[in-house]
Amino acid sequence: MKLVIIGGSGAGKSTQAQGLCTYFNIPLISSDEILRDAICAQRSSEAIAILYPEGFSPENSLPEISAGQDTANLLGHQRRFAIPSFPYLGHLPQSYMETGELVTNEMIIESIQIQLKKPDFKDGWVLEGYPRTADQAEKLDFLLNNLGHNLDWAIYLQVPQAVMVNRSMGRFLPDDLPEIVQRRVETFYDRTVPILEYYDRHRRLLTINGDQSPEAVQQNIITLLITSQ
Repeated sequence: MKLVIIGGSGAGKSTQAQGLCTYFNIPLISSDEILRDAICAQRSSEAIAILYPEGFSPENSLPEISAGQDTANLLGHQRRFAIPSFPYLGHLPQSYMETGELVTNEMIIESIQIQLKKPDFKDGWVLEGYPRTADQAEKLDFLLNNLGHNLDWAIYLQVPQAVMVNRSMGRFLPDDLPEIVQRRVETFYDRTVPILEYYDRHRRLLTINGDQSPEAVQQNIITLLITSQ
């Protein structure tokens, strides 16, 4: 099963994507996680450069650091999230996330491509947080065709604007400030809604009422996916 989850901020994309990954036993690709991880990697690199001005190697002993500074976590982020083929990824996303703007196609597409080339993603995956515009959907289809992947369904979580704002504000994430949330919602309606027409034309759109309990939404998605096969 190869799926895309579409919805505005607070629509429940992450919750449903994780649930579908568990149900179908397939991996998750999250554009938001890619960006947050890239920011962590960049910050870790900068912190390590301060701690080790002459360069870091595993043989080095850890320097004495002030309370509250977790060097192990910094090194872990650097090892886990470094993407050599996309060195500028960590320098850019934070400004986009802070303003609620969409990230560039190139940043996300290349990261998705890296994931889809891994053996674990051969038989299925759930992509959450991307695409967000019809243009991005077209570019994603082009990438999937080149890699021999065929998208089964784009699942749209339909949620009223007021619900999206309230849910986002209740998550207490650093980038869920009122002005950022409002901008995300406005961006969704201004730029993302045409994506529904794109997937509808290609007969790959499933619309789900997302204004229900997470369990009910999940069951509705699974039922539709099974009956649509």
